[in-house]
Amino acid sequence: MIDHRLTVLRTFASCGTVTAAADILGYSPSAVSAQLREYQRAVGVPLVAREGRGLRLTSAGRTLVDRSDALVALWEEIRGEVRDATPGQEPTTLRLGGFSSATGALLSTVAARLHHDHPALDVTITEAEPDRCIDLLTAERLDVAVTVSMQAAPDTETSQIEQIPLLDDPLDVLLPADHPGTTYRALFTTAFTAAGATPRVVHEVADWVSSVEIVSRGLGVGLVPRLVQLSSDLPVVRVPLDGPSAPRRRVLVMLRRSSRAHALVAEAVDLLQRTAADAGTVAGTVTA
Repeated sequence: MIDHRLTVLRTFASCGTVTAAADILGYSPSAVSAQLREYQRAVGVPLVAREGRGLRLTSAGRTLVDRSDALVALWEEIRGEVRDATPGQEPTTLRLGGFSSATGALLSTVAARLHHDHPALDVTITEAEPDRCIDLLTAERLDVAVTVSMQAAPDTETSQIEQIPLLDDPLDVLLPADHPGTTYRALFTTAFTAAGATPRVVHEVADWVSSVEIVSRGLGVGLVPRLVQLSSDLPVVRVPLDGPSAPRRRVLVMLRRSSRAHALVAEAVDLLQRTAADAGTVAGTVTA
């Protein structure tokens, strides 16, 4: 078995701080620090060193983390093969994660289907932003994640994490119901995409519910992803943007490469792809 303290070290390396690693692992920061100290005593060389008020990997620690990638992946593959070869030994838990709108539009449907097909399976959903999903996958706290990247975003695929394109989610313009642009929809859409104008940012909010409230009160216009489900009785109108330059975000499925062949993980990925298609996607793009 893999020493659990190696997992702590690898999570620290991925997250960059003891506090962040503790958050991912569900430990206290002091417990993470203690595990790191114990592990470097067991290994016999310094793996972390003080840097200001925090810690950093030493060159030996970095070497151990990098070289352990193949070991950790092989161990997960072996565990999966042994489990799949033993009747009645399916995993008891499958952990799904993703950003907020994917939870409602995709993950909840997949979780319900998995519950139906595997009554003894405990399916959990964790809402998390993309960077946190990657850390949770690396620490084996998630099995499958739905994440998002915007156009021209850096590639987050690593030697451990595989990403599978799921769909392209267009961003619609969100207007108050009585906005004059809703009457001249075609003109508004053409002008918005062709002009390339930079909007004046007046309000900054962290969730779509707040954005809808601001727009509905006539305090501005905004963008909302097509996956975000809005109630039909809200005093706002969605205006799809057309053309190759229309903004969109790419929705991805992420998983550890070493778990790709596991039966339940493969089933979850397949269900996500089918759920995306059932939600109204064509050739990887959500339709209006």
